[in-house]
Amino acid sequence: MDAQPDTANPKAGKPPQTAAAAKASERRRGLFTILGGVVLVVAILYGAYWVLVGSHHIKTDDAYVGADVADVTPLVNGAVISVPTGDTKVVKKGDVLVVIDPSDYRLALAQAQATLSQAQRKVIGYFANNDAQAATTDARSADVTKARADLERARVDLDRRKALAPEGAVSRDELTSAQNKFDEAQSALAQAVANQRAAAGQQRVAGALIAGTSVADNPEVAVAKAKVDQAQLDLDRTIIRAPVDGVIAKNTVEVGQRVATGAPLMTVVPIQTAYVDANFKEVQLRKVRLGQPVTLTSDLYGGGVKFHGHVTGIAGGTGSSFAVIPAQNATGNWIKVVQRLPVRVTLDPGELTQHPLRVGMSMNVDIDTAR
Repeated sequence: MDAQPDTANPKAGKPPQTAAAAKASERRRGLFTILGGVVLVVAILYGAYWVLVGSHHIKTDDAYVGADVADVTPLVNGAVISVPTGDTKVVKKGDVLVVIDPSDYRLALAQAQATLSQAQRKVIGYFANNDAQAATTDARSADVTKARADLERARVDLDRRKALAPEGAVSRDELTSAQNKFDEAQSALAQAVANQRAAAGQQRVAGALIAGTSVADNPEVAVAKAKVDQAQLDLDRTIIRAPVDGVIAKNTVEVGQRVATGAPLMTVVPIQTAYVDANFKEVQLRKVRLGQPVTLTSDLYGGGVKFHGHVTGIAGGTGSSFAVIPAQNATGNWIKVVQRLPVRVTLDPGELTQHPLRVGMSMNVDIDTAR
C-alpha cells in the first residue's frame, strides 16, 4: 500500500523555511514599530520645540554690515601739500587727513586784519568828530544867545531914540545909527540861528554814525571783523581733519593735486558704530517689534563669536520700491514675488571693539520675537 500524506497536521507539510520567514517578518514588524515610535517621539519633541522656542525666532542670512560713513570734502580750493594718511588707516576724530597750501589764505587774513584796523581808526574818528560837533553846536547856541541879547539892546536903544526924536533931543544921524545897529543885530541873530541849525544837523549826522554802538560793535568794524573771521576760517580749513573715529576708505587725493570745494577726497568709516541691515521676507515680520533682542554671527569670525544687538528700526519700504527703475506691477502678466524689508539692528559697541566688522560684510541674524 502506498503511503498517504498526513492531512491531520497542517504544519507537517510546510517546509522549514516558511517558519523562519514568518519569524523574520515579525522581527521587521517590531523594528518598524520601534522606528515609528522614535519618529513619533522626535516629531513630538520637534513640535514642542517649535511651539515653545522655534516659532519665536526668525532667521536670515540676507544681512549686511552698514555704517553712517563720513565723506571728506574740502571747503576751500588749493593745492594739496600733505596727505598724512591713506586707505585702511585707523584715525581718531581730529586727526589730520589732508593739508592744503595755506599761503593765499594767510595773505587774505593779513589783508582782512589791516582792513579791520582801518575801520577801527575810522570809527574812533567818528566818535571824535561827534564830540567836536557837539562842542560846535554848543558854541553856536551861545552865539544865538549873544545875538538875541545884542538885538534886544539895539531895540531898546532904537526905541529910546525914537521917543526923543520928536522933541529934537536926538539928531537924525543918531536915530539912523541906532536903526542900523538894530538891523545889524537882527541879521546877526538870523545868521547865528542858521549857524546853530547847521551845527545841529552836522551833529545829528555825526551822532547817527555812532548811535547805540561802541567802537567794537560799530557796523563798519563788525563788517571788517566778519571778514577777518572768514579769512581765519578759510585758513583753518586748509587743514582737513577726521570728523569721526574710523577707518579710511576710498582715498583719491595725492600730494600736488589741486582740489576744489566739495570734491570727494576720501571716506571715514566709523566701524565702532556699525549696524546691520537684515532683509527679512515680509511674511516673517508679523511679530517683529522695536527693541527685540538679536543674536548675530559673521562669516569672518564663524559661529564661535556671537554678536548681540536689538531691533532699532524697520525700513519704510522694500528695496524694489526705491530702485532706480522700480518694478512695474500694473501689467497683465504680473507674478507675485515675496518681498524683503530691511530691519535695522544696532550692535553692542563693546563686542564691536573686541571683534571689529567692516561695512558690507554678510551676517547671520536671529531675532527673538518672544521678548
